[in-house]
Amino acid sequence: MNVFRKIRMKSSRGNNLKMALQSESEPEAVLSEDMDANRTLLEKMFENCSDITLRTINLFGDRKALLVFVNGWIDQRLLDQGLLESVLDSGGGGQENPSASMAVRLENKLTVGRIRTTGKLDELVKGVLGGEVAIVLGGERNVLIVGMDHSPSRGIEEPQAEPLIRGPREGFNERIETNTIMLRRRLRTSRLKIESFTVGELSRTKVAAVYIDGIATDSVVEEVRERISRIKIDAVVDSGYIEEFIEDLPYSPFPQVQNTERPDVVEANLLEGKIAIFADGSPSALIVPVTFWTALQSPEDYYERFLIATFLRWIRFIFLLISLYLPSIYVAISTFHPEMIPTNLLLSIASAREASPFPALVEVLLMEITFEALREAGVRLPRQVGSAVSIVGALVIGQAAVEAGIVSAPMVIVVSITGIANFTIPRFNLAIAIRLLRFPLIFLAGTLGLYGIAIGFLGILIHLNSLRSFGIPYLSPVSPLSVDGLKDLVIRAPHWAMKLRPRLTAYQDEVRVPFGQKPGPNSAAERKDGGQR
Repeated sequence: MNVFRKIRMKSSRGNNLKMALQSESEPEAVLSEDMDANRTLLEKMFENCSDITLRTINLFGDRKALLVFVNGWIDQRLLDQGLLESVLDSGGGGQENPSASMAVRLENKLTVGRIRTTGKLDELVKGVLGGEVAIVLGGERNVLIVGMDHSPSRGIEEPQAEPLIRGPREGFNERIETNTIMLRRRLRTSRLKIESFTVGELSRTKVAAVYIDGIATDSVVEEVRERISRIKIDAVVDSGYIEEFIEDLPYSPFPQVQNTERPDVVEANLLEGKIAIFADGSPSALIVPVTFWTALQSPEDYYERFLIATFLRWIRFIFLLISLYLPSIYVAISTFHPEMIPTNLLLSIASAREASPFPALVEVLLMEITFEALREAGVRLPRQVGSAVSIVGALVIGQAAVEAGIVSAPMVIVVSITGIANFTIPRFNLAIAIRLLRFPLIFLAGTLGLYGIAIGFLGILIHLNSLRSFGIPYLSPVSPLSVDGLKDLVIRAPHWAMKLRPRLTAYQDEVRVPFGQKPGPNSAAERKDGGQR
């Protein structure tokens, strides 16, 4: 009997929960004028929610009301001083306009900033679970929702995953209001638009799409709205959940959405006509649309002088190719095309590989998998010992493997150079895509030689050329070709020379720098007339 009683109790609780969720999600559910009935409904809805407070108070000494809020989420001082002290007195605050409803008189009396009135139950629940205080009035259907949220948040710190030598030191945190304020402080214009969405049936996560009106393309803005509105999920834990729902081709290894924790990066992309997406609870902002070349650009490129930035950008291009192709080229040449290697170098490689029992393909796979395991272990271990373990582990294992004759010394050198080259890629999502593509290229090189590498190169190139990010070609401005766009691709031209924004994302307002402005010194001492004008 006890077993059946427990089953019935669980089923009844499940039915109550289902009814509460149904009433919460029902858009037409309204409150009653009977405050006791409203209290009973809310107590049933928030059953077993010990952090929800339902408190009965007297308004102006003669009217009862019910306060509903989440403990610890609201500003207690603002609740006491801005709300309770205003309405708990027995003065004439409630009699200033007797013909008006209590909701109107109370709204005029309160000294807090954000107040709205509603009669729907779901709006009340959303407000309370969003850190606001609901005031349920007796004898009326209207409810006042007062904004008093004061949730704890992490301070503004430098992003650990995007360090810079020169540049701003601030980064986003997990509070969406703080992140949008940081953008408002940088772009003080009414053209900066922030559109809000609610995503997640259970989490009701706040999501914001940010763009500059008149620069961002209207079609892309509308596409972002539509893709966010189509998301159906129970909860959004991080912005990465949203990224998988809005990207164009989910099975591609290449990133089609950029993520960053830096406000300066978001600001620069907004000025190019792109759109940023924020999710409450995540410090990473998403930026769309993006191109392949975006992941090879560092924010520091725009803070250092353009000659230095151009040199560093070429270094990244070269080491990107090394990271992707060096192991497969070594396997192909040493296995199928030894005639391409100079004689002295070939003799050195042959003597080093003489004691190795495995072919080059097996050697490189063993070393690459070991290197990936060490890198993953260095990330997952505590920060104080992670880097030491990865470095010492690589040295010890590499040296021991060479001495034991399992792998050859040239193979250790090739894999080490490949790993270092991968670290030069500024964006982690592109770097890990290159690491993933390295393995099929190694298999192609080990079976077909240089022909396999050529097939893999053509396959990657065709795939990149077919990719789109919110309708923008992934290889633009190279394909389709835009000469003006090459000023910020092959080189990093001076800021005064990049007069136009990217045409595919900001064709509505292309001009970035006025064409009449001339660079260089313009002081009187520099002019030919010696300042005698």
